[in-house]
Amino acid sequence: MALWQGEFISKTLSRTMTMSVILPQEIRQKNYPTLYLLHGFSDNASTWMRSTSIERYALDKGLAVVMPSVDNSYYCDMVYGGDFWTYLTEEVLAISRSVFPLSEKQQNTFVAGNSMGGFGALKWGLNHPEKFAAIASLSGVTDMVTHLDTIRNETGIKKDNLFQVFGDNTIEGTKNDIIALLHQLNQYNGSKPKIYQTCGTEDFLYPINQNFYQASLQAPIDLTSDFPKGDHSWEFWDEKIKDIIDWLPINR
Repeated sequence: MALWQGEFISKTLSRTMTMSVILPQEIRQKNYPTLYLLHGFSDNASTWMRSTSIERYALDKGLAVVMPSVDNSYYCDMVYGGDFWTYLTEEVLAISRSVFPLSEKQQNTFVAGNSMGGFGALKWGLNHPEKFAAIASLSGVTDMVTHLDTIRNETGIKKDNLFQVFGDNTIEGTKNDIIALLHQLNQYNGSKPKIYQTCGTEDFLYPINQNFYQASLQAPIDLTSDFPKGDHSWEFWDEKIKDIIDWLPINR
């Protein structure tokens, strides 16, 4: 596998951004199946590489992996900050595909993430089901409406950060309402992405993952749910990202 860790100018954010890319190192050019892998709160483009064996897992499948940085933006156009949603869905997708030989076909494009990145993966995939064949959330914020209500009643850095992202706005029924998006997927007439959800039973986000799971029972979607013993840790995510890569419908 080849590893690229580089910088580029984002016109959306008016700043230099970083991105890591793992690419199968083969002589011939091809459009590789691609996983867009999103990081969690306080992390960046290098964290998946430093904390898991993602390179080895991707090698076994001939899978390219694109890992962008988005600060603590929750993959949103922030009320008091940068337009990271626009950056992710427009610039990251276009730049990665223009620089690297990545597939642009829905059936070969996947998105996953952990914690904040699990929210980002579900948000991206459910808002744009036409772009992805599979979506995976590892210990994700799968019910942002409930999570935001809880954090707004607390104090500390998480409350301050979420205020920068959302302000005092309600997000019910918006592109940030994962549960609402789950039900809207039923109205999409194209090929729907399948979804993988995992969260450890000792994880502080386990209750809202159960909210998502219960909502999924009311929506006819292809959902794989996995709730083993585990907490909010890289030991858990390293094991589960391997399971997810094995689960991906990769066409080589």
